Amino acid sequence: MYVGWLQVDVDALRDREGDAVKRGLLDNYDDVEGYYNFQVGEMMDGRYEVFATHGKGVFSTVLRARDKGQQDALGRHPEVAVKVIRSNDVMFKAGQTETVILRKLSGADPEGKRHVVRLLRTFEYRQHLCLVFENMDINLRELTKKYGRGIGLNIAAVRAYAAQMLTALYHLRNCGVLHADIKPDNILVSASRTMVKLCDFGSAMFTGDNETTPYLVSRFYRSPEVILGLKYDHPMDMWSVGCVIYELFTGKILFPGRSNNEMLKLMMDVKGAFPKKMLKRGQFVNQHFEDDPNMSFALQEEDPVTRHPVRRLISNPTVKRDFAGLLAGSEGDKRKLAHLSDLLERLLHLDPDKRLSPKEALRHPFIKDTAAK
Repeated sequence: MYVGWLQVDVDALRDREGDAVKRGLLDNYDDVEGYYNFQVGEMMDGRYEVFATHGKGVFSTVLRARDKGQQDALGRHPEVAVKVIRSNDVMFKAGQTETVILRKLSGADPEGKRHVVRLLRTFEYRQHLCLVFENMDINLRELTKKYGRGIGLNIAAVRAYAAQMLTALYHLRNCGVLHADIKPDNILVSASRTMVKLCDFGSAMFTGDNETTPYLVSRFYRSPEVILGLKYDHPMDMWSVGCVIYELFTGKILFPGRSNNEMLKLMMDVKGAFPKKMLKRGQFVNQHFEDDPNMSFALQEEDPVTRHPVRRLISNPTVKRDFAGLLAGSEGDKRKLAHLSDLLERLLHLDPDKRLSPKEALRHPFIKDTAAK
């Protein structure tokens, strides 16, 4: 009777949650959300000995493992990262797409010089798609918390990391790939701290496959064209990189909006009013702007007394503080700071058509000038 009750309950859950839930309850390999329940010391695919976890994301769990199929001259087994995709059909297909994209990027970069994390191989394990990656040490968010919390990294490190991130985006553009989730968490750093690589292509897509949605990209790094419902392309990733570069140098998130509406307000505080052509074409513009001659911005706030939502109209948004002002008072050579400020202004144009391309950004004085090294 108990087994029968469990079977009925699983069938009911299956209708709501999919096959992953049923498999998880029956074999105990997965939790109810389809994440794999790993065990320290288990051997995956007869080769990868799990010893820790890197963490859990929306699409997967990333495990730290030793590759018992390889060893160096001293008999040491190299460490790898194993990304275990959640067990359901949607996530499995997303993992397959990620694999296709990573193989294209790797195939176009046989020497591994384009600062994209290397996919070593894939396998299926207990009904999970698993992707094996080269090992890196920590991500940029962890690095800034460790070495530059609240004050950021020195300008030489920012320049070096910026050049490598832009090299990765140059490679993605040449391969027709949009990353669509660039943020410090998705940029890995080597143990020597001299190299960064772009990772986590779970949201990535080929150009032309993009669906209009206001929630693509993590919010703090989300470009205005995504929020407004305009067509997006490679400039979307350039916006995100601009936000990351600012954060690396200052230790502060550039646009810490609690909603898409607040994100737009914070953008206008730094960059001024949106071009009218953007406001006339966006699918979601009417959620944030009034249909009046000025196309006034409708800031959605909370009344401090009643706690009820209120709308405050802003007819002519003005710049409160540009990048020169935001970086004023920062330590460092004034010439380098001026170059950094100019790079940020150009990477973070509200109009995506006016943003620097990766190739143009790599030629910018902040990146190119040897005095900035």
